[in-house]
Amino acid sequence: MNRRTQYKLRQLLVIMACWIMTGAVIAIYEYFVLQTNSGLGLAPHYSLLRSVILNMSIGFFAALTGGSILVFYVNVKFTDKPYGYTILIVAGSFLGIIILINELLGLFAMGDIKRFQKNGIVWSVVVSITQLLLQINSKFGQGIFWNIISGKYNTPKVELKIFMFLDLNSSTTIAEDLGDQKYHELLKDLFIDITNPIIDNRGEIYQYVGDEVVIAWHYKDGISNSSCIKCFFDIKAQLHALSQKYNEKYGFLPTFKAGIHCGKVIAGEVGIIKRDITYSGDVLNTTSRIQSMCKTFNHEVIVSSDLFEELQLASFNTVRLGAIKLRGKEKEISLVGVKAIN
Repeated sequence: MNRRTQYKLRQLLVIMACWIMTGAVIAIYEYFVLQTNSGLGLAPHYSLLRSVILNMSIGFFAALTGGSILVFYVNVKFTDKPYGYTILIVAGSFLGIIILINELLGLFAMGDIKRFQKNGIVWSVVVSITQLLLQINSKFGQGIFWNIISGKYNTPKVELKIFMFLDLNSSTTIAEDLGDQKYHELLKDLFIDITNPIIDNRGEIYQYVGDEVVIAWHYKDGISNSSCIKCFFDIKAQLHALSQKYNEKYGFLPTFKAGIHCGKVIAGEVGIIKRDITYSGDVLNTTSRIQSMCKTFNHEVIVSSDLFEELQLASFNTVRLGAIKLRGKEKEISLVGVKAIN
């Protein structure tokens, strides 16, 4: 099972847990409403336990079907579509789910048609909020939204990270040849197409900076199976697999160069209106400088020796480039070029 599927299954499990609990809350709320002065009272055959089990079962079934549609279809199939278009598709799915829920309630004769309609409205709101949260989570990136809600980085923390600065080759020339609009379409396609290899290799997209992508790993994740190196070559393989698409649409196959380094950073929340979690520290500047040396040494991937010593790169060709003083740095750093074995 690849990393993407695991991530989607975790999302589905969270949805299932939330919708099951929502079903229980609906049943308990109904119980108290029926006993108010304005209520009709409890029917002779009414059972709170039965109502709770029924509504929780409906929540489970709805999550299993509707949640799966949201996670595995809507938010995959329509990632490149406008949000409004996606909402219309989801609304159609919601309608089908609501009708199904009402039919299930009708089978058990739990209340009249008004009650069915009320449940339909409640569940439509639940599903709408779920889709909204999924989109927000996608906007922030894996785990970032939850970290902001939980306040994990409200107080800055020191973390050991691996960073890759991934830069599009000949970007200035490409932008001039394609024009602004076509160049933007190229970047959009590229950033979509390289996402899966990044996720599969346990990376997180930290930032898009123009034509550059900054990818981060928790240190252990990046070291394991040399994922931080493998990620680059998986991206390269992914683009080669899509070469026909790029050649037909843009007239060439884009390529990247990358600098990779590791070290301690300060992770913390910044901003009020546009809140985000950012990393700061010398490691980021150094990684950017390493990436800038790719052209000088004619290597598509260069890693720092600090990181190289921790990796198992038997399946790659490596070349020690020696110790150099990077621009703006006082201390020399040893670099290693990495190539795939042909």
